[in-house]
Amino acid sequence: MVTRFAGFTSATRYTSLPNPLLGPLLEEIQDLAELKVILRGFWLLHRNRELPRRVSLEGFLADQTLLRGLKDHQDGPKKAIGQGLDLAVERGIFLVYRPDPGSLRGVSYLLNTDSDRRALAKLDSDLVTTPGALLDTGLDGATIPGGEPAIERPNIFVLYEDNVGMLSPILAEELKEAEELYPWNWLNDAFKIAVTQNRRSWGYISGILRRWSAEGKDSETRGARGREDGKPGRHTEKSDRQKYLEDYQRRWSKAPDKPTRS
Repeated sequence: MVTRFAGFTSATRYTSLPNPLLGPLLEEIQDLAELKVILRGFWLLHRNRELPRRVSLEGFLADQTLLRGLKDHQDGPKKAIGQGLDLAVERGIFLVYRPDPGSLRGVSYLLNTDSDRRALAKLDSDLVTTPGALLDTGLDGATIPGGEPAIERPNIFVLYEDNVGMLSPILAEELKEAEELYPWNWLNDAFKIAVTQNRRSWGYISGILRRWSAEGKDSETRGARGREDGKPGRHTEKSDRQKYLEDYQRRWSKAPDKPTRS
C-alpha cells in the first residue's frame, strides 16, 4: 500500500541535479539501491562545505534516510548502501578517495566532475574505479573503527532557501559561481545584511558582494548615518569640514584664519 504524499509547499527546498541524471542515466539505472544512494548522495554533497566536497563511507552508512529506505533489502540496508555505491562508482557518477587501499578507514565519495577530478589528482590517493570494492567487506551490521557520521554544513543553496526563498535552476548557477568566487564569511554576512534590511533578493545580496570585492569589505565606512547595508558611507559636508579643521590644527597647531568679507 502506498503512503500518500501531502504535496510540496511554498517552503519546500530544492537540490539541483545534473540533466544527464534525469535523462540517459535514469534510463540505465535499474538497481533501486543504486538510485537511492545516488539521489541521497547529491543531497549530502550539496550540504557539505568541505572542499573538495565529499561524503565519507561512514556518512552514507549512518544516513537514516538511506537506512530506512533500504531496510527491506534482502541483504540488509548497509550491504545495499555498499552495493549502491559500487554501482555508482562503476557507472562513473561518483569517484572514490581511498587513502589506504587495505582499509576502509577514510574512504569518501566525490561527484565525478571536472573540478573534483582535478581536486582528487592533487590528493595523494588511490582512486578506486573498479566494481566490487565494497561488496564483500561485510558492511551489513558492521562498524568501521574511528568512523563518525558526516557533519552536515550549510552551503549557499541552503543559505538562500533559508533566508530568501525558493531556488530556481538559473539562479542555482549564479549562486554556485558566487560560492566559488567569494569567501564563506562574506556570503553569510551579506545574507544577514539583506535580512536585516528586509531586502531579501539575490540582486541586493550580489550587489553587496560586488562592492566588497571592489572596495574591500573591511575598509567600508558607515558615514554619518552609520550604514549597515554594505554600501560605503559618504561623508556629509559637515564631517568633511571637521576633518579639514582637525588636519589643519594638527599640522600648524592653530585654527585656520576665517575668511574676511570685502
